[in-house]
Amino acid sequence: MCTIYLSDVMKKILLLLGCIILINQSLKAQSFPEYKKEVYQHKGDTLLYRILFPEHFDSTKKYPLLFVLHGSGERGNDNEAQLRNGGKIFLNDAFRKQHQAIVIFPQCAKESYWANAITTRDSKTNSLTSVVFTTNKKPTQAMHALENFVKHMIKNDYVDKNRVYVGGLSMGGMGTFELLWRKPKVFAAAFAICGGAHPETAKKYANRVPMWIFHGGKDDVVLPKYSEQMVQAIKDNGGDPKFTLYPNANHNSWDSAFAEPELFNWLLSHKM
Repeated sequence: MCTIYLSDVMKKILLLLGCIILINQSLKAQSFPEYKKEVYQHKGDTLLYRILFPEHFDSTKKYPLLFVLHGSGERGNDNEAQLRNGGKIFLNDAFRKQHQAIVIFPQCAKESYWANAITTRDSKTNSLTSVVFTTNKKPTQAMHALENFVKHMIKNDYVDKNRVYVGGLSMGGMGTFELLWRKPKVFAAAFAICGGAHPETAKKYANRVPMWIFHGGKDDVVLPKYSEQMVQAIKDNGGDPKFTLYPNANHNSWDSAFAEPELFNWLLSHKM
């Protein structure tokens, strides 16, 4: 019988290798291979996106279509970061068996923004200090691409045009409000988490598109007032939005929103 004694250096090397293996496995797990990588390009528009088809997808059938818009921290050109918040939800067995839906996560380019919002950031921490929403008729580059991409996707025969949805968080919540303003006749329902928009835009979709709006009561990045003023604007224009305020949640209220057991049942129950 041979006994092997490892030196302290060797133990540290093995521990380091183990950590590297775990990190690599974690990174691979976060790449979400079930979401197919695609690129939309048309007349100067370029939009990276990931698409998840239902299990046993049949192109001769029609499926509901959901667009999920990410926050500012997931902007870029890796076509992966946009799945960081919410990507796992739609891979859940319970969701996939109950909802035969196509789910798309587009990615906003680093230099752009989903919504026409003038943001001010702290020079030292880069944290958001204020947001001013506009009613600029000209969309941002990312929104222009997204509008055309939505139009492109709903032309597919396998998409149920009466069941198209959009939702998003933070910058994506802002983008959700703006997309509804720009395309009010496309979406059957929508959700917006810790977002906001110019109240004037609500009149375009208030009594047309059912909405569920979420925010954290302690959000110090995108203040709760931005969602609250949109709830009021929608009501003032004949709508009846659902509104959930999590009293103790900060900016990551999407964790609580995505955990709502009725969110996707509610969303996907609506038809045009």
